[in-house]
Amino acid sequence: MNKPHLIQLPKLGDPAIGYISVIEQQEAVPFEVKRIFWTYYTPESIVRGRHAHHKTEQVIIAAAGRILATTELANGEIQLFRLEDPHVGLYVPPCAWHTMQYSHSAVQLVLASQPYDEADYIRDHEAFKQRWKTPA
Repeated sequence: MNKPHLIQLPKLGDPAIGYISVIEQQEAVPFEVKRIFWTYYTPESIVRGRHAHHKTEQVIIAAAGRILATTELANGEIQLFRLEDPHVGLYVPPCAWHTMQYSHSAVQLVLASQPYDEADYIRDHEAFKQRWKTPA
């Protein structure tokens, strides 16, 4: 099973002229990108996410600001990631419950392996834990 982990994206440029990061299909991202979305102006008191996916893989990037992302696997393993560099992405596999909290200026860019499908979402935390529970 894949675990959530950070992915380094290309960072080209220098402080005098600025930087550009480029994602080319399946080089830095371990899947074909079928959907891109972004969130912004999220109040700092709001926790977003609170779900897992049956099939969708994602890479979450803080294009601006700071994102605190927490991931949880069905075995109870919890990881905390601080995203604040636009050349670093967080890979989130299908089996990971994830939540995000943002600085007010944060812009979250998400690359997803599947088009939107509500049936792919697991929004109940107990159902998530049961879905990938290891048999005793």
